[in-house]
Amino acid sequence: MDKTNSLEGKVIAFDLDGTLVDTAPDLTASLNFAMAQANHPPTLPFIVRNTIGFGAKALLIEAHQHHNLPVEETKIAALLEVLLTHYAKNCTIHSRPFPGAVDCLQKLRERGANLTICTNKIERLTLPILQNLELMPYFDGVFCADTVSAKKPDAAHVLEATHPAAVKDALMVGDSITDLQSARAAGIDCFLLEHGYSEKPVAKLGADGVFSGFSDLQNAIFDKFNKPA
Repeated sequence: MDKTNSLEGKVIAFDLDGTLVDTAPDLTASLNFAMAQANHPPTLPFIVRNTIGFGAKALLIEAHQHHNLPVEETKIAALLEVLLTHYAKNCTIHSRPFPGAVDCLQKLRERGANLTICTNKIERLTLPILQNLELMPYFDGVFCADTVSAKKPDAAHVLEATHPAAVKDALMVGDSITDLQSARAAGIDCFLLEHGYSEKPVAKLGADGVFSGFSDLQNAIFDKFNKPA
């Protein structure tokens, strides 16, 4: 292998929703399907996008609050099961990788990097997305909220997703404060993409790098791991 921009021995962990894949359309559809079962009005996509990083239950709570509906735990729990069941069957109707994502993954692997998924989605909702969108071959491991000892923003999630790389040989790539907090807690650098689901502009979060797209991200990763000694 050409050692220029070599990433041998490096592990790069990618968040899924809002980082690699635009999952908001299908999540919005499943949320509104669940709300409709209770005769509640639909929720606009921008509200969903700002809440995705906090999980499906948070989406339901936010939708109820937005429509001034009472938040009752038993009702939320019932609608959550409806939402998740619908989403599991319809998770890639409209969801697609962000432009440039697949090419970036391919280039990183060609340079020898090990790539993993580090997501707060549960495994039964994550694997179908990766499989249906033909992303699975790019990844050496998939670390979901229910397959790690503690989920983001806990350091354990990123540490498990970047094992066995040393801190200096690891990187977290995400789109939100949750990704950044987890990486910071682990002592690992974090790059953020601007196209995701962060409620606040990611440029204001204090990441080690903020990028508008995957071409710039890819070049920054090469630069990070190939600085002169």
